[in-house]
Amino acid sequence: RDLKDKYKDQISIKIGLECEYFERYIPWLKETVQKYDLDYLILGNHYDETDETGIYFGRPLSKKELTKYVDECIAGLKTGLFSYLAHPDLANYDTSDPFYIQEMTRLCQAAKALDIPLEFNLLGFATYRQYPNDVFFKIAKEVGNQVIIGTDAHESRALLDMSTYQKAKTKLKRLGIEPIEEIRFLK
Repeated sequence: RDLKDKYKDQISIKIGLECEYFERYIPWLKETVQKYDLDYLILGNHYDETDETGIYFGRPLSKKELTKYVDECIAGLKTGLFSYLAHPDLANYDTSDPFYIQEMTRLCQAAKALDIPLEFNLLGFATYRQYPNDVFFKIAKEVGNQVIIGTDAHESRALLDMSTYQKAKTKLKRLGIEPIEEIRFLK
């Protein structure tokens, strides 16, 4: 906050968090946004219902678990709290299965209807995780979703990795997707 105030005439500093959608904690999250005057939240749906007891959606999933992932992402997006959906393709499921196509299409359609962008995740891209994946982003292209490139900076040096960023832009261009560069803030 001190830096935000100190440099207000030179740069715009925004304060935000990547958060889970855990339904029972949404009232607390809304209070936290107000209390700390946060500018934005990013939905990062990693766990089913809670990280304390829920399954991790990045491990191989059953059909039921994939549906649960999509349902929880959509419920989170419907809260109106989130500026975009981080690594929407985190769910680890066979991307060639028609069921994957069906569920990810449902997720993309919901995000489109709510006008919420989907993230192309640079951490996953740079470390060769199962996301971002072409199948998902072909669905997003077909549905007409907005896509934003997100750093997912677990380390500050990731913010300086322009090589990975440029490779991601090139990959998206090959998929026919022009990423957006601005997000909607909470206020």
